[in-house]
Amino acid sequence: MMLKVIPTRLPEVKILEPEAFGDARGFFFERFNARAFHAQVYAGVEFVQDNHSRSLKQVLRGLHYQIQHPQGKLVWVIQGEVFDVAVDLRRSSSHFGQWTGVYLSAENRRQLWIPAGFAHGFVVVSDSAEFLYKTTDYWFPEYERSILWNDPEIGIEWPLDGAPLLAAKDAAGKRLADAEVYP
Repeated sequence: MMLKVIPTRLPEVKILEPEAFGDARGFFFERFNARAFHAQVYAGVEFVQDNHSRSLKQVLRGLHYQIQHPQGKLVWVIQGEVFDVAVDLRRSSSHFGQWTGVYLSAENRRQLWIPAGFAHGFVVVSDSAEFLYKTTDYWFPEYERSILWNDPEIGIEWPLDGAPLLAAKDAAGKRLADAEVYP
């Protein structure tokens, strides 16, 4: 598998671009290859769960994390486009409270690797989007937490056209200053 790995402003968060092969019939590419991922991105990770969501334009999901059983996530879009965000929640990190964002779409085929210790969220910028992700641990609703999507301390520059559509848990997210974070 040919895989281009692009750094972000948060060193552990990486953009992945798999090489696609196309002709008049369409295209083919490997979406995930464990050997390539372990060699080029993050060694030793095991994915245990795959998730799939569909959302409409202006839906903002996040910023989610699990305070126990933290999840690493490999995310991508198979229809539409999103602006995807990771926030470093590791208090011991020199990047604590900082964020990075990238556009993921069916057209650019990009993936984003977000290791454990980061909050994750996205907003749909197309009419709708189908979003897929692999996780390194299972979902434990009792440990799920949400950081407020518009916390001024973090200062995410969301590409919004008006107010986002939020789930109740996301609208009630905590500011970083009041949230449980990682050591």
